[in-house]
Amino acid sequence: MPTELLLVYCTCPDLNSAESISRQLIEQGAAACVNRLPGVFSTYMWQGNPETSEEILLLIKSCSERYPEVEKIIVSLHPYELPEIIAVSVDRGLPDYLHWVKQCTENQT
Repeated sequence: MPTELLLVYCTCPDLNSAESISRQLIEQGAAACVNRLPGVFSTYMWQGNPETSEEILLLIKSCSERYPEVEKIIVSLHPYELPEIIAVSVDRGLPDYLHWVKQCTENQT
């Protein structure tokens, strides 16, 4: 079965948590690349109340085999009680780039 590539979305409240999560994902080989997009304004319901906050969006390039590690790393480092972690399958992309993501995230066990 071929490796399914994923784009994982995660919002962070500040640069320190975004950097910490990004670095661990890369150092552990759970992701090939993490983009940090500051200045994302989120409006959401939390504990029955509407909230608005400025966040940093992480775009994490990984694969289905490494998703459990991605989730574990985020949950262990994230300051939110309930972090946003959403994985979307990548259907298409530049073949050489997709191959690079796969190579970077191959489990080295």
